[in-house]
Amino acid sequence: MKNGKKPNKELTIVVNGREKTVSGKTISSDELVELAFDNPPTGEFICFTITYRKGHGNKPDGNLAEGEAVKVKKGMIFNVTATDKS
Repeated sequence: MKNGKKPNKELTIVVNGREKTVSGKTISSDELVELAFDNPPTGEFICFTITYRKGHGNKPDGNLAEGEAVKVKKGMIFNVTATDKS
């Protein structure tokens, strides 16, 4: 342990039905998009909808907006959907 900090432990979460291993206490919307898609759709009108469940006690489920992050917990389930808002 350096500087008295614990190393980030790895957790298994589920993204779009597939198990993924992540480390850290939080996960961002951008990281979830990368985990959800091998080649994320791009374009002027593409936006992503991210929902989650099985989260921490004070907010076990919800939505994650672009640029936001959420505390991650083992077994959390995320659904990431690309939408064309044209």
